[in-house]
Amino acid sequence: MPGLYLLAILLSSAGVAALDARFRLAWQPAPARTAAAVGIGTAFFLAWDAVGIATGVFVKGDSPLLLGIDLAPHLPLEEPVFLAFLCYLGLVVWGAARRRLARRRPEPAADGVARRDAEAP
Repeated sequence: MPGLYLLAILLSSAGVAALDARFRLAWQPAPARTAAAVGIGTAFFLAWDAVGIATGVFVKGDSPLLLGIDLAPHLPLEEPVFLAFLCYLGLVVWGAARRRLARRRPEPAADGVARRDAEAP
């Protein structure tokens, strides 16, 4: 079924965006920085793909799941969409990891000394 791969990427992106909106991991705290990181990351990976295509390392396989629209030889329409999704997913995971690690840090006691548990002297 043509377009199924693109549909899967878009649905996955919607799921990641829902998590991002719910937990305010990337877009909400810094929309300009998030957009710039996704744009720069996508451009970097597209340049990487271009080098791979030019050297013959990357070739487009035949799949009935692709739309069949090529932006360049061996570069299907789905590729930049996937790369943008990959960059956005990385930012959301990074935001979640930072939040999780921040919760695990020991809080300083009243005397200013960090303690891991209440029984520490």
